[in-house]
Amino acid sequence: MTVRILTSVGEAVRPHLPELARLRIEVFRDYPYLYDGDMAYEQRYLDAYARSRRSVFVLALDGDRVVGCSTGIPLVDEVASIQQPFIEHGMMLGEVFYFGESVLLPAYRGQGLGHRFFDARERHARALPGYRWTAFCAVERAANDSRQPAGYRSNDAFWTGRGYQRQDNMFCTLDWTETGAFESSSHRLRFWLRPLDA
Repeated sequence: MTVRILTSVGEAVRPHLPELARLRIEVFRDYPYLYDGDMAYEQRYLDAYARSRRSVFVLALDGDRVVGCSTGIPLVDEVASIQQPFIEHGMMLGEVFYFGESVLLPAYRGQGLGHRFFDARERHARALPGYRWTAFCAVERAANDSRQPAGYRSNDAFWTGRGYQRQDNMFCTLDWTETGAFESSSHRLRFWLRPLDA
């Protein structure tokens, strides 16, 4: 299968937002996020990224169908819960470009698209003035979580191979409703950082 990469900045992504909302819900429903998606929330979340003039959406398309997406946004345009750990560690928000997520349908994994997502986002951040760091966070689950599927592998080795360092003292908390639950709950996410010029 031939997949092409399309990079959109800010408002240019708007025609794709409904499809991206559905894609996020589908992919994040799986372990480890177990997210019981909500279209109204997704539209608000993606709208905030689209409104940022320096945000980036890296789309993977099979024909006209979006099969994957990776996002990034200046940390100064993110929500306070994402910013706070950086403030606590004395980092300048204006020097950090934050990666929101990478989502990809299972049939398209293992073809190098994860690297292409990171390459495109890092290239976008380098083209903007003043950024010294790229960063993201990821949910953490207990090693013995009974919901972990057989054969599950975390992305830690992939991220480490990209030069990102797991932070032992930088976390944030985000709320979402898990599949099978009736109300939202809090989840701890760990940050990973990389110097942009590394």
